Amino acid sequence: MTTITVGEAVARTLEAYSVSAVYGVISIHNLPIADAIGQRQRVRFVPSRGEAGAVTMADGHTRMGGLGVALTSTGAGAGNAVGAMLEALNAGTPLLHITGQVETAYLDRDAGFIHETRDQMGFLQACSKRAYRACTPEQVVPLLHRAIQEAMTLPRGPVSIEIPIDIQASEVEWIASTPVQAAAPVRIADSEIDRLAEQVLAAKRPMLWIGGGCLAAGDAVRRLADIGLPVVSSTHARGVLPDSHPRSLRAFHSAPAVEELYAQSDLMLVAGSRLRSNETRTYSVELPHPLVQIDVDPAAAQRNYSADTFLCGECGDVLSRLAERLEGKFSPDSKFDTDIARAVQDAEKALRKQVGEYARLNDAIRDALPEDGVFVRDITVSGSTWGSRLLPIERPLTNIHSLAGAIGQGLATGIGCAVGAEGRKVVTVVGDGGLMLMVGELATLAQESLDMTLVVMNDGGYGVMRGIQNKYFDGRQYYNDLHTPDFQAMAASLGLPHWKVSHSDDFQTVIAEAVGHDGPAVVEVDMKSVGPLEFAGPPQKKLY
Repeated sequence: MTTITVGEAVARTLEAYSVSAVYGVISIHNLPIADAIGQRQRVRFVPSRGEAGAVTMADGHTRMGGLGVALTSTGAGAGNAVGAMLEALNAGTPLLHITGQVETAYLDRDAGFIHETRDQMGFLQACSKRAYRACTPEQVVPLLHRAIQEAMTLPRGPVSIEIPIDIQASEVEWIASTPVQAAAPVRIADSEIDRLAEQVLAAKRPMLWIGGGCLAAGDAVRRLADIGLPVVSSTHARGVLPDSHPRSLRAFHSAPAVEELYAQSDLMLVAGSRLRSNETRTYSVELPHPLVQIDVDPAAAQRNYSADTFLCGECGDVLSRLAERLEGKFSPDSKFDTDIARAVQDAEKALRKQVGEYARLNDAIRDALPEDGVFVRDITVSGSTWGSRLLPIERPLTNIHSLAGAIGQGLATGIGCAVGAEGRKVVTVVGDGGLMLMVGELATLAQESLDMTLVVMNDGGYGVMRGIQNKYFDGRQYYNDLHTPDFQAMAASLGLPHWKVSHSDDFQTVIAEAVGHDGPAVVEVDMKSVGPLEFAGPPQKKLY
């Protein structure tokens, strides 16, 4: 038998799962693991400038495929990761968060041990799908297998495991083990699929709303669209059905023209979507009935909208079997197809009018970004308007954004995507306000020499808040103006190529040059010079 440290056992286990990168901040309470990764040189270690950045990077990495892993310290270090873990939880991202813990002799004693915090497991459980603590050296590898299986099992999510520092440094006998697979979801009975098919065949204008639970169901969704069902997508599921498909309603879920289609529909299938508040005008958008909800999570039933039928199953399986029963039997409605095309045209026209000159920036990015490129957007005025719905998307997980709605995660998400995308170009759009929350990760972008173009939309503050205050608070403006640094000088100090755009006429040339550059680059858009971009927050029924 080979005896190794638990830190090395962790590294070997990650290698067995083909983990390609670990993101983290080294600390006295995780060094045995970091040291083993460094000695073995088989997994890339990306040194983030903060724990929130580390977890956010792991989240972005996972959305590109593979398993993202973050390594943080205990106490305040683990606490710094909570916001990023909540984003991963909202997005259903199956990442692994490994954190340290104080020596086992001092656990839960409130002894004032360095990095100690009260009830670390409590806050890890609150922001994770599951959280585990290793209590003996022999437990660590089995718990890692359990944690990874839990993260990958539908409905997916981030899982935390804390390993006390004395256990990390302990020695154990290494016994190689086979990686475990995610638990298979329950399969819906054929009779239920038959009844669903009968409902669709009896409907005159059925529709399909897809969410993140359909990210791996692209083939089935396309087959249903080819049959004749129009498909409206959550922003997270954009690209599952390419925007270019004639029956794609894209993410225009609450556009007036699309709401008119809902009123004409006599059946709505909702597959793998939470029907989030910002996509349903705080649940006030009237969806067609009967409404059939399909979700792998039984707790999703009736969560936000009243469903006439709930089918608990994996969306790809359910929709694929449904398509088998409909192909050759369901006849498309040519008049409905005409209405679908008109609805998309009207919605896009209205959005282009709203964003004004920034539609040219949208078009410049689409022209410059390669077909397999990835677009990442922070929660910012631009990201929530043209970045959310106007930029054409043809593949799933190529328009990446925060599902929890927190600002400031865009830069780190883009970094994780750039590492995980393995050679695909990444363009990340952030606001000046959001960027400052994790501005230190600019150094990570530079140090790792990642192929990412960062577009900073600089309006000198919180543009979304300005819009909300203008609309709902009689135009009173408080606390939304921010002193911002010289982003050009900041980029220069880090050795990053940089451009500044002050007129929309320059969007096409500058974006093409920056995105065409092989490696990291920064483009600052002076929004005060280009012109205003009006936005009053997500559509909502009323402001509380």
